[in-house]
Amino acid sequence: MEEPAAGGGDEKDKSSDAYHAKVTAKAGTSAGLVTGLIKELRPKQWVKNVLVLAAPFTAGALLDPGVVLDAAVAFVVFSMAASGIYFINDAIDVESDRQHPTKRNRPIAAGLIPVPIAWAVAGLLLVGSLVISGVVSIGLLTVMAVYIAVQLGYCFGLKHQPVIDLCIVASGFLLRAVAGGAAAGLEITQWFYIVVAFGSLFMVAGKRYAEVKLAAETGAKIRKSLKAYSPSYLRFVWAIAAAITIMTYCLWAYDIREIEQSRWGIISIIPMVIAILRYAVDVDKGVAGEPEEVALKDKVLLVLGAMLAGCLFLAYYL
Repeated sequence: MEEPAAGGGDEKDKSSDAYHAKVTAKAGTSAGLVTGLIKELRPKQWVKNVLVLAAPFTAGALLDPGVVLDAAVAFVVFSMAASGIYFINDAIDVESDRQHPTKRNRPIAAGLIPVPIAWAVAGLLLVGSLVISGVVSIGLLTVMAVYIAVQLGYCFGLKHQPVIDLCIVASGFLLRAVAGGAAAGLEITQWFYIVVAFGSLFMVAGKRYAEVKLAAETGAKIRKSLKAYSPSYLRFVWAIAAAITIMTYCLWAYDIREIEQSRWGIISIIPMVIAILRYAVDVDKGVAGEPEEVALKDKVLLVLGAMLAGCLFLAYYL
């Protein structure tokens, strides 16, 4: 990949000086602050929080209005908490981000959001998410407290620890999936937790593999923890995670057949395995960035996801 020429470049190229100048032009203005706050919330990332519906769906309770309402609240508090963590992480890394070709365009690094305001907004979002969670249920409050504590640990240093950083990022997906069930007080099978945990590790290892491969090809600077990973090690991790995910999902599918007396659980193994293998193609190419972006851009993965959801719906709701 060619680097943009110094002092020039296409404004659409987010690593170019022209694009950076366009972003920082609004620094110090009210319009720039509002734009920066909205951007720093990262609403595109909220699609991850749809995972809160996973537990109610697999518990056969998604048609219960009360359960759906609890899951909706879990979606809101997770969005608040995740956005608060983004503010904190970028406030801590503001100086290093300013030295990065693309991260320098983040609202805090670009000067759109003053650091004190970033800390204040983060505090409001995190405390607000805990208060709302406590009103809904102790279970949801516990999940959110664990999520925030783990993510704060990540922001304040654990992200530089090899392996630990993989586990923390993967735990974020798992806790989202747990939150929906915790909010509604649902009893969830152990297979659900194992599949989600190792499926999350598979996607996170794939994302790290893409980052390490990109750094090797372009010479881009990467944080300490990524320097400890070799491409072969990350391939080893995502291969093991994929294998465990498929194996445990198959065991879960046979469990569904016994409990629900439906063959659709067994049939769902087909789109599930194909989806894992399809995602692995992107991982192997080193282009697996954010999991939600990969899924939304790959129409085949979307179709497979719809087929999987359809099979499980038939198994649990018919």
